[in-house]
Amino acid sequence: MYNLLKGKKGIIFGALDENSIAWKVAERAHEEGAEFVLTNAPIAMRMGTINQLAEKTNSQIIPADATSVEDLEKLVEQSMEILGGKIDFVLHSIGMSVNVRKGRHYTDENYDFTHKGFDVSALSFHKVMSVLYKKNAMNEWGSIVALSYMAAQRVFPDYNDMADNKAYLESIARSFGYFFGKEHKVRVNTISQSPTPTTAGKGVKGFDGFISYAEKMSPLGNASAADCAEYTISMFSDLTKKVTLQNLYHDGGFSNMGVSQAVMDAFVENEG
Repeated sequence: MYNLLKGKKGIIFGALDENSIAWKVAERAHEEGAEFVLTNAPIAMRMGTINQLAEKTNSQIIPADATSVEDLEKLVEQSMEILGGKIDFVLHSIGMSVNVRKGRHYTDENYDFTHKGFDVSALSFHKVMSVLYKKNAMNEWGSIVALSYMAAQRVFPDYNDMADNKAYLESIARSFGYFFGKEHKVRVNTISQSPTPTTAGKGVKGFDGFISYAEKMSPLGNASAADCAEYTISMFSDLTKKVTLQNLYHDGGFSNMGVSQAVMDAFVENEG
């Protein structure tokens, strides 16, 4: 370990169970010397095992609905009380599509479902940053990271309305990141991660196919949840103080590939 986050304080959204990227980030942040508060929606906390993570990382849990500004205000205030000062890093690792869960096709969305997923997956990021900004809760050179996926740029048919949510999430990072950087020297970025078998990810139809295809396409192979945690820690550290407004691909090279030899060989083999 490198003590990259020694003395730093943060808030980590979205740890559900040991498959969660947020869970892995919390473990690594603890190893690197950080103190932080864990938070998730009350219903998600009942489904997961976040108490085990809190015990392991000597952290406190504050339940909060990330779509509620009132809940977020309480979360930020209580976090600063618990941690004894302003925040140095925040991870937004939240995503949900009711349309995906209910099997609604993208061309036949239930728009109430769409609005709920949009609020949870994307608009919540704006709400989180708005509360932090208005309360001047971030230390200078702090770092805010949200997790994305490249369906924001390219078509993955079964990713459904989550693709739209991720596109908006990335736009929020750039737009709000400008003001946070200019006024408070806080950086805001998104990490576009390889398809990862988290609880949420496995709910997408054809997800095993996503993973297999990306593995064959990526020269370095898919990035795991643990790999993503390492990258996120580097974004929280002082080593990346001038990186902001970026959507950072963490996908083994997939995002720059047209086709790989392995995929070509599979097609040729099938044609034969």
